[in-house]
Amino acid sequence: MLEPGERFPDFSLPDQDEKIVTLSDLRGAPAVIYFYPKDDTPGCTAEACEFQERLRDIPGARVLGVSPDSSASHRKFRAKFGLEFSLLADTKRELIEGTGLWVEKKLYGKPYMGVDRTTVLLDSEGVVQRVWRKVNPKGHAGEVTAALQ
Repeated sequence: MLEPGERFPDFSLPDQDEKIVTLSDLRGAPAVIYFYPKDDTPGCTAEACEFQERLRDIPGARVLGVSPDSSASHRKFRAKFGLEFSLLADTKRELIEGTGLWVEKKLYGKPYMGVDRTTVLLDSEGVVQRVWRKVNPKGHAGEVTAALQ
């Protein structure tokens, strides 16, 4: 599990346009990396749209969403809701599992594996500054924005 003060794991994942994004690409400015379960679902849409609405209030920081969905799915999701930040496709769940965010969940009492909705704030050197776990998608972007100011 991620903890403040730790270096964020190195990664190499395609974005919605299949351009590879790495941790070193984020150096030089703070980054907000939020992990979410699935494109175009109610909670994930609310969270993404709130980050989009707050994008102007997050000066100098890069926002990235990460889910196990494909680049093609991200491309459609991004276009449908006018998202201006990148969405990374972790289809093999390498980063999601590597950060301890692939967890057992329950739906109607039945267990299944899924993404633990979590947001991580990195400094300009890729060091974890803050971690929000079990995020409520509505209102969360405001919490992150406040932490950056």
